[in-house]
Amino acid sequence: MPDLPRPVSDWLVGLVESQRSIAHLLVDDAATLLDSGGDLAAYGLAGTRIGDPACEQLPFLEGLIPIPESPFLLRSLGMPSGRVADVHLIAEATATRIILLDVTTEHDQAQRVQQKAYDMTLLSQREARLIARLEAAHAELTAAHGELARSREELLVTHDRLQQELRDAERYVRAIIPSPIEEPFRVEWLYVPCTELGGDSLGYHWLDPDHFAVYLLDVCGHGVGAALLSVAVVNALRSGALPGTDFHAPADVLGSLNRAFQMDDHDDMYFTIWYGVLHWPTGVLRHASAGHPPPVLVRGPRGHVGEPVRLNLAGPAVGIMPTSRYTAEEVCLDTPARLYVFSDGVYEITEPTGDVMDYGDFQDLLAGPTGDGRGELDEYLRLAREKRGASVLEDDFSILRLEL
Repeated sequence: MPDLPRPVSDWLVGLVESQRSIAHLLVDDAATLLDSGGDLAAYGLAGTRIGDPACEQLPFLEGLIPIPESPFLLRSLGMPSGRVADVHLIAEATATRIILLDVTTEHDQAQRVQQKAYDMTLLSQREARLIARLEAAHAELTAAHGELARSREELLVTHDRLQQELRDAERYVRAIIPSPIEEPFRVEWLYVPCTELGGDSLGYHWLDPDHFAVYLLDVCGHGVGAALLSVAVVNALRSGALPGTDFHAPADVLGSLNRAFQMDDHDDMYFTIWYGVLHWPTGVLRHASAGHPPPVLVRGPRGHVGEPVRLNLAGPAVGIMPTSRYTAEEVCLDTPARLYVFSDGVYEITEPTGDVMDYGDFQDLLAGPTGDGRGELDEYLRLAREKRGASVLEDDFSILRLEL
């Protein structure tokens, strides 16, 4: 090595050998292996045979001998041992010297960098897909979609704009819930998601002059995906967009929803739902449940402790099994009576001590004496926040009251 004392040169060579596992071979112009040495075992080449054709033992030399130019470099070749080496070929008269230098560490680092870049690309693509789905939801029922479409590039890079659009989506989810009604019976509701977008939703409408449908659903999880699925389900029920379905028959409705919203087709999301149809002339309520908490029917006047009736009816959640079957039952809503339909986020409240409010406690609360009904649901929300010890709850808070 020029300009360096022999001890220093030897030390540098030794350093390279310790870090790079140097191996060398000599091949003549007829591609016969003439000589070999160094740490061939590190590359899985310890069994090379002097005097035998080199290309049979070193396939990467096929077509390279004699080399087109000297020196000639083959970068990052995989070796039989699993290591990666830079292969340097240097012409020497009628032969070619082959030097193997271990670059496994650099190769692995480069692969990690490439994988990280690939992961970031996938993350960016997934975020873009979620944004596109949010835009599609806005396009149907809110004028904010126009602004969202025009400023999509800003939305991708501006966190504040994304938060604003999430709030717009929350208003849209609320907008599809019908307004409270007073006649011929009173229907009121309270919906408070635990994040900007929740997975709960509810609705009610007249199927015909005598039959009134009411329903409440809870999609697993929260965020954009859960909110979009809940909106899709409510729109299907509200518009009757389930072909071949008798919307007067709760079990038939749940079966159609289960076929239309399998979790394999909806990002592995499923949901629970309670669906009932009230025959107004007789007060008979026919209902079915898909994994949903049982509603509570409270018989008796408001000013006294009522008689709570739990509408227990088992059924699998929608979307888990394509072959799920559902059954329906009937109950008479004798006047005066109050029917409460709710999600589990209304009563499964974890207190700071770790204690959890159970279904029975909430049922007793519903059966207690109340005033004229104004603010009753707000009072249940206040009590839930008081028990939780925070204004933000663990789960969406959704409750509907139908009063005769």
